[in-house]
Amino acid sequence: MAEGLLIVGEDVCAEVVSSADAFTAVEAVFGAMAKGDAYNFPVIREAIGYADALYGFKSGFDKAGKTLGVKSGGYWPGNMDKGLTNHQSTIFLFDPDTGMLQALVGGNYLTAVRTAASSSVSIAHLARKDAKVLGMVGAGHQSTFQLRAAAQQRDFEKVVAWNPHPEMLPRLGAVAAELGLAFEAVTQEELGAQSDVIITITSAFEPLLMKGWIKPGTHIACMGTDTKGKQEIDPEIFTTATAFADEIAQSTTIGEAQHAIASGLIGKTEITPIGAVINGDHPGRSAVDEITLFDGTGVGLQDLAVASVAAEQAEKQGKATRVAL
Repeated sequence: MAEGLLIVGEDVCAEVVSSADAFTAVEAVFGAMAKGDAYNFPVIREAIGYADALYGFKSGFDKAGKTLGVKSGGYWPGNMDKGLTNHQSTIFLFDPDTGMLQALVGGNYLTAVRTAASSSVSIAHLARKDAKVLGMVGAGHQSTFQLRAAAQQRDFEKVVAWNPHPEMLPRLGAVAAELGLAFEAVTQEELGAQSDVIITITSAFEPLLMKGWIKPGTHIACMGTDTKGKQEIDPEIFTTATAFADEIAQSTTIGEAQHAIASGLIGKTEITPIGAVINGDHPGRSAVDEITLFDGTGVGLQDLAVASVAAEQAEKQGKATRVAL
């Protein structure tokens, strides 16, 4: 890149990075991680004791993609009342050859699109090819990104959804209608009974789906648990599902698997990196009635990968700003 700091705002990120771009970037990063060509640094994520906010840092280095950086941000639960998204973040990219700051990239849109890309990568590689019903647990800001990305991976015919605040469900219904999919608001148990693929995307601290509600052959993408104590599903599901994760270290400490591990229901060796499936080193789903589970904790390398795409495309299209530090 040219000299100076490249600044890519939120609006520009949305213009230059599509869900397909995010899918390609995230899939490549997961594959690089499994090969040992990319690694994440330890995550810092803490309650700051103000505004009920969680704040932290995710960072890493992708040697294959030559991407180095950090995402700083967190979760402010009161933001919706202020007309803002609850998740707020910014991504910093550095030159791995010199350590100089290369780009400052808005992280809110990219966080949503890369999280959706993560679950859609798991659907592409693990869900049954004949999956027809998509279950959505959660109807917050990121749920619409999840729904759009998932719809690109299978020929779904119907979306069933549940949210602790049912008045938020129409936003998912509108997206389903836009995609030409039938939509139904259901109970959690009904959602499990109907769904071939389930995406959980909430900020819950208790199980929202129980083991007995999940039918054989379902693929579950758990996308909301990314902090110690958070939880979206019954840990017992891990005893019947074949488990995969973006990164095992995060999955077992801050992801959905933390509860199954703490209860002694499974061991760390029973979770496989999704990158191993992408690289062809693991077969993924082995039977039509197998329950597969993806624990998507959200790794820093995902953010850096999509931010790198945003910076490159914004500069190429003349939509970024350069300043001298």
